[in-house]
Amino acid sequence: MTFIKTIRPIEILLVEDSPSDADLTVDAFSEARVLNNLHWVEDGVEALTFLRRQGQYSDVPRPDLILLDLNMPKKDGREVLAEIKADSQLKRIPVIILTTSAAERDILKTYELNGNCYVTKPIDVEQFMSVVKIIEAFWLAVVQLPSE
Repeated sequence: MTFIKTIRPIEILLVEDSPSDADLTVDAFSEARVLNNLHWVEDGVEALTFLRRQGQYSDVPRPDLILLDLNMPKKDGREVLAEIKADSQLKRIPVIILTTSAAERDILKTYELNGNCYVTKPIDVEQFMSVVKIIEAFWLAVVQLPSE
Protein backbone atom coordinates (compact mmCIF):
# COMPACT_ATOMS: atom_id res chain seq x y z
CA MET A 1 0.00 0.00 0.00
CA THR A 2 1.37 3.41 -0.97
CA PHE A 3 0.61 6.55 0.97
CA ILE A 4 0.79 9.87 -0.80
CA LYS A 5 1.44 12.86 1.37
CA THR A 6 -0.41 15.94 0.18
CA ILE A 7 1.85 18.95 0.32
CA ARG A 8 -0.07 22.07 1.09
CA PRO A 9 1.22 25.49 0.15
CA ILE A 10 2.86 27.69 2.76
CA GLU A 11 0.49 30.56 3.58
CA ILE A 12 2.24 33.94 3.78
CA LEU A 13 0.75 37.25 4.88
CA LEU A 14 2.52 40.33 3.53
CA VAL A 15 1.69 43.52 5.42
CA GLU A 16 3.07 46.31 3.26
CA ASP A 17 1.76 49.78 2.42
CA SER A 18 4.06 50.34 -0.57
CA PRO A 19 2.51 48.87 -3.74
CA SER A 20 5.90 48.75 -5.48
CA ASP A 21 7.53 46.84 -2.60
CA ALA A 22 4.52 44.53 -2.44
CA ASP A 23 4.77 43.85 -6.19
CA LEU A 24 8.48 43.02 -5.90
CA THR A 25 7.81 40.69 -2.97
CA VAL A 26 4.95 38.97 -4.79
CA ASP A 27 7.18 38.55 -7.88
CA ALA A 28 10.00 37.06 -5.82
CA PHE A 29 7.71 34.59 -4.06
CA SER A 30 6.02 33.63 -7.34
CA GLU A 31 9.41 32.30 -8.47
CA ALA A 32 9.88 30.37 -5.22
CA ARG A 33 10.74 26.69 -5.25
CA VAL A 34 8.39 26.12 -2.34
CA LEU A 35 4.68 26.12 -3.06
CA ASN A 36 3.15 29.18 -1.39
CA ASN A 37 0.14 31.46 -1.34
CA LEU A 38 0.99 35.07 -0.64
CA HIS A 39 -1.77 37.31 0.70
CA TRP A 40 -1.19 41.08 0.74
CA VAL A 41 -2.79 43.69 3.00
CA GLU A 42 -1.88 47.37 3.04
CA ASP A 43 -1.99 48.42 6.70
CA GLY A 44 -1.93 47.17 10.26
CA VAL A 45 -5.67 47.37 10.84
CA GLU A 46 -6.31 45.23 7.77
CA ALA A 47 -3.58 42.81 8.88
CA LEU A 48 -5.26 42.20 12.23
CA THR A 49 -8.65 41.83 10.56
CA PHE A 50 -7.08 39.22 8.25
CA LEU A 51 -5.35 37.40 11.11
CA ARG A 52 -8.53 37.31 13.19
CA ARG A 53 -10.50 36.14 10.13
CA GLN A 54 -13.07 38.89 10.42
CA GLY A 55 -15.31 40.49 7.80
CA GLN A 56 -14.16 39.83 4.25
CA TYR A 57 -11.38 37.61 5.61
CA SER A 58 -13.63 35.10 7.40
CA ASP A 59 -12.58 32.25 5.10
CA VAL A 60 -8.85 32.93 4.72
CA PRO A 61 -6.29 30.38 5.86
CA ARG A 62 -4.16 31.08 8.90
CA PRO A 63 -0.73 32.31 7.75
CA ASP A 64 2.32 30.17 8.40
CA LEU A 65 4.55 33.23 8.12
CA ILE A 66 4.06 37.01 8.30
CA LEU A 67 6.19 39.59 6.51
CA LEU A 68 5.54 42.88 8.31
CA ASP A 69 6.57 46.43 7.43
CA LEU A 70 7.05 48.77 10.40
CA ASN A 71 6.05 52.18 9.08
CA MET A 72 2.46 52.01 7.90
CA PRO A 73 -0.70 54.09 8.16
CA LYS A 74 -3.54 53.43 10.62
CA LYS A 75 -1.60 50.99 12.83
CA ASP A 76 2.14 50.63 12.50
CA GLY A 77 4.08 47.38 12.46
CA ARG A 78 5.23 47.70 16.06
CA GLU A 79 1.62 47.83 17.25
CA VAL A 80 0.66 44.93 14.99
CA LEU A 81 3.60 42.84 16.21
CA ALA A 82 2.70 43.55 19.85
CA GLU A 83 -0.92 42.46 19.24
CA ILE A 84 0.13 39.31 17.37
CA LYS A 85 2.54 38.21 20.08
CA ALA A 86 0.00 38.96 22.85
CA ASP A 87 -2.68 36.82 21.18
CA SER A 88 -2.60 33.14 22.19
CA GLN A 89 -4.03 32.13 18.78
CA LEU A 90 -1.45 34.09 16.75
CA LYS A 91 1.74 34.33 18.81
CA ARG A 92 3.36 31.20 17.33
CA ILE A 93 3.25 32.54 13.77
CA PRO A 94 6.78 33.67 12.86
CA VAL A 95 6.91 37.39 12.07
CA ILE A 96 9.68 38.74 9.87
CA ILE A 97 10.07 42.50 9.95
CA LEU A 98 10.87 43.69 6.42
CA THR A 99 11.35 47.44 6.54
CA THR A 100 13.41 50.36 5.28
CA SER A 101 14.37 51.36 8.83
CA ALA A 102 17.85 50.49 10.00
CA ALA A 103 17.37 52.39 13.28
CA GLU A 104 18.76 50.56 16.30
CA ARG A 105 15.67 51.49 18.37
CA ASP A 106 13.43 49.73 15.78
CA ILE A 107 15.61 46.63 15.79
CA LEU A 108 15.64 46.49 19.61
CA LYS A 109 11.89 47.10 19.84
CA THR A 110 11.21 44.32 17.32
CA TYR A 111 13.10 41.77 19.36
CA GLU A 112 11.63 43.07 22.64
CA LEU A 113 8.20 42.40 21.09
CA ASN A 114 9.32 38.85 20.14
CA GLY A 115 9.70 39.44 16.42
CA ASN A 116 11.46 36.48 14.84
CA CYS A 117 13.68 38.29 12.37
CA TYR A 118 14.57 41.85 11.32
CA VAL A 119 15.52 42.55 7.71
CA THR A 120 16.26 45.99 6.28
CA LYS A 121 14.95 46.41 2.74
CA PRO A 122 17.66 47.25 0.23
CA ILE A 123 16.89 50.24 -2.00
CA ASP A 124 18.25 48.56 -5.12
CA VAL A 125 15.60 46.44 -6.87
CA GLU A 126 17.93 43.52 -7.63
CA GLN A 127 19.20 43.45 -4.05
CA PHE A 128 15.61 43.63 -2.77
CA MET A 129 14.65 40.63 -4.91
CA SER A 130 17.73 38.79 -3.66
CA VAL A 131 16.85 39.45 -0.01
CA VAL A 132 13.28 38.23 -0.52
CA LYS A 133 14.60 35.06 -2.18
CA ILE A 134 16.94 34.49 0.77
CA ILE A 135 13.98 34.89 3.15
CA GLU A 136 12.05 32.41 1.03
CA ALA A 137 14.91 29.91 0.96
CA PHE A 138 15.47 30.05 4.72
CA TRP A 139 11.95 30.41 6.10
CA LEU A 140 10.16 28.18 3.61
CA ALA A 141 12.76 25.54 2.76
CA VAL A 142 14.96 25.25 5.87
CA VAL A 143 12.91 26.26 8.92
CA GLN A 144 10.24 23.95 10.33
CA LEU A 145 7.15 26.16 10.71
CA PRO A 146 4.51 25.40 13.33
CA SER A 147 1.24 24.01 12.08
CA GLU A 148 -2.11 25.41 13.13
